[in-house]
Amino acid sequence: MERRIYSSAKYRYEDRVLFFIVPLFPVSFIIDILGFHYYHLHLTGILAYLCAFVFSLPILGFIFVFGLYLAEETDEYERALCVQSMLWGIGATLAVTTFWGSLEKFAQVPRLDVTWVQFLFLGVMGIALLVNRWRYR
Repeated sequence: MERRIYSSAKYRYEDRVLFFIVPLFPVSFIIDILGFHYYHLHLTGILAYLCAFVFSLPILGFIFVFGLYLAEETDEYERALCVQSMLWGIGATLAVTTFWGSLEKFAQVPRLDVTWVQFLFLGVMGIALLVNRWRYR
């Protein structure tokens, strides 16, 4: 029988993600699609800044909510697993974007759309969290 530890910080984290972060991803996706079409219109001024801000809200919100979770988490083991997974996500994102930037400069490959950077970070972080949990079970 597996023993579960009650963590009120984890439940608050899940609620924050569910009610604040998850609704921002469809909005960000819609702005990305609209931004593709508005690229040819050359948005300027407040509207351009507003679109850029709303587009970046999901990842900024996720990092803020994750920071609140780490501050509230009392279990050192859970905190260490989450920090390790975030470091893997940051490292992989930095490695891929640095490599792709070098390819853009020297091999004239197409530019990397910034939309994929946040999904790369979150994907690698999620996989690293699962691997760390499996490794330390």
